[in-house]
Amino acid sequence: MENLNKNLKHLRLRKRLSQGRLSHRIGIGASSISAYEKKRSTPKLTTLMKYSKFFKRNLDELVNEDISELDLEKMQDTKGDKLRVLPILVDAQNEEMISLVPVKAAAGYLNGYSDAEFISELPNFRMPFTELSENKTYRAFQVEGDSMLPIPSGAYIICEYVQDWELVKDYTCCIVITSDDGIVYKRVIKDFEHNQLRLHSDNPEYLAYEVGLNQVLEVWKSLGFVSFKLPEVP
Repeated sequence: MENLNKNLKHLRLRKRLSQGRLSHRIGIGASSISAYEKKRSTPKLTTLMKYSKFFKRNLDELVNEDISELDLEKMQDTKGDKLRVLPILVDAQNEEMISLVPVKAAAGYLNGYSDAEFISELPNFRMPFTELSENKTYRAFQVEGDSMLPIPSGAYIICEYVQDWELVKDYTCCIVITSDDGIVYKRVIKDFEHNQLRLHSDNPEYLAYEVGLNQVLEVWKSLGFVSFKLPEVP
């Protein structure tokens, strides 16, 4: 357990949480958190499980590894200089199609996002809008839930593929594909210094949260949406 106290502090600071805020989020006393981080006390297994679930780290990493070193080794290529496999589909005229990822295909997309055969089995179409350039890659994702109201659950978000994540301006609405949470639609704030993205919902009832860059698979900049839920008369 040589690195345990260092790991607990590293994970808390990476999420920019005070000991008090972390206490509120995971149900552990702030004084106990302080004692763990200063190596004055050793957390019980039930407490370690709370840390493991909240920070999405397995117990072996928490207890035996130096997580700060692991995170550096897993630093994501934010500029996209390394190869990112992005299968696309073209029509008979060799023009790129837009692939649609409906809610029912969301789980499959997490495993098949870089698989050309999987992408070919999705609905694919073209949109005759002048706002869409012929030189860029687009995809449509159906989202569910009310975290991004007034965009309704079931809406289709039209997105542009982002190769260089550093070009995304803070608070831009994006579809972010993550290994842990799958497809999420949020406003993105870059925090490359701490090797993470901070994801915000427009619905104030949902708390913002951080996701490590090593968990991010794709980023798609949102351009607009299509919805079949018309506004109700006030």
